[in-house]
Amino acid sequence: MPPTVLLRIPAAGQADAEWLTVDAGSGAPAGETRHGPLALAAAAAKEAKVVVLAPATQVLLAAPELPPGGSAKLARAVPFALEEHLTEDIDQLFFAVGGRNARGATPVAVVARTTMQEWLAQLASAGIEPAAIHADISLLPDNPGQTVLWLEGGRLAVRRPGAVPFAIEVAPISDALAIAGVIADPDSADPASKVPESAILYVTPDDWGRIQEEIEGLIGKFEALRIQLLPDGALPLLARALHTGDAVNLLQGEFARTAQYGSRWREWRVAAFLALALLGAHITAQSIEIHRARQQTAELDRQIARIFASAMPGAAVEDPRRQMQSQLALIRRTGAGPQLFLHMMQAISRAVAGVHITGIDALSFHEQTLDMKVTAAQVDLLAGFAKELAQQGFTTAIQSSTPVPAGVEAHLQIRAAAALRP
Repeated sequence: MPPTVLLRIPAAGQADAEWLTVDAGSGAPAGETRHGPLALAAAAAKEAKVVVLAPATQVLLAAPELPPGGSAKLARAVPFALEEHLTEDIDQLFFAVGGRNARGATPVAVVARTTMQEWLAQLASAGIEPAAIHADISLLPDNPGQTVLWLEGGRLAVRRPGAVPFAIEVAPISDALAIAGVIADPDSADPASKVPESAILYVTPDDWGRIQEEIEGLIGKFEALRIQLLPDGALPLLARALHTGDAVNLLQGEFARTAQYGSRWREWRVAAFLALALLGAHITAQSIEIHRARQQTAELDRQIARIFASAMPGAAVEDPRRQMQSQLALIRRTGAGPQLFLHMMQAISRAVAGVHITGIDALSFHEQTLDMKVTAAQVDLLAGFAKELAQQGFTTAIQSSTPVPAGVEAHLQIRAAAALRP
């Protein structure tokens, strides 16, 4: 599984992005936090899944209680549920809806359409295709026992147990904490009525050096305050909630990822190449087997033709099996059956051995008669051949003889004597 790159795009007035490579399964950092232009981040994220964190100051997070219904119904209901909290024209805003949580509320993120278009154009110009876009503070961990504070520059993010995180930009830090309701507001009618909160403050070493003295003067307004320094920035902290939180993905609706083929191809291209290689090897092996089978079939056809020509000289090869079966059936119908034919062949074998006939060129058996075409060195050898057969109970008639370079070629007709016939 490819790693995940957590990328914070620059906020207004900032030039550099910030990114961190994390393990796709656990969210644990797999390197150090980097800073630089988006083009440099794109090079680092070339083989990774990119999750973009957008500045929370441009995203409104809420969790209204919406009526039951599908995603289309919720999308229509959200603008009216949040209308009193919005200062801009609803038609100019984009509403992203998350899954209903255990408390029955539905997380919602609201951002201007033009802002979304600018972010996507900025990423596209750098060659980055995000898998998701979240408001950065939506990944702030939810601590059930204390309020979580995250100070970055002049922005204070606040997340109370089970509540939606929010951010304010007010200085000094004491005013920001009072406006957020974390500490008692000295200008309120009854500051003593504020119940002190237990909190944990996440802050970079640079910001801590700037506000340390002020925070130490405010510790008495907390039930308990723990300081947690972020030497490598906030991304390692935010990465913890990458797969466990309820952050809303802004890439939905009109901004949904309609084509994820590029990133999916990067994830699966090695497996695809292996599959293609295996398919190619299989096709090649099958082609070789088919070619070999065709060669074997052709060789069998040639052998069948040779055997057929020897057994049935002069006959055209059409269906060798059927033709051979027909010929055997014909032999059986002549009445002598195969026994007479075999007896004749045995007698011929003995006669050939005794007289030295040069060759037998053709045989044909029908109606108790065997027609032979033989070659002998001399004519008198044919007479000797006939005498040998006569001694075994067969009569031989020379139908024709023709001189040939090897001697004489004769057509003989052999019949069984009456005592051998069935």
